[in-house]
Amino acid sequence: MTSQQLRPAQRLEPADVRLVDAGIATIDDLETLQACVAYENAHQQRVQILRRLNLRAAEIRAETG
Repeated sequence: MTSQQLRPAQRLEPADVRLVDAGIATIDDLETLQACVAYENAHQQRVQILRRLNLRAAEIRAETG
C-alpha cells in the first residue's frame, strides 16, 4: 500500500502522534488533504491536527507553484 492509498482514518487515527505527523507529511496532493480535513472535521475536530493539515496545504501549494 502506498501513501496515496491511505484513507484519512489511517492517516489521522493512530494512537502515536508521530504516526499522525508522518501520515500528514506524506500527503502530496490537495485532494487527499481536503479529504483528511473533512474527515477530521466530521470526527475529532482536533485543532492541532487541523493546524498541521493547514500547514501541509501551504507547503503543497508552495511546491506546486
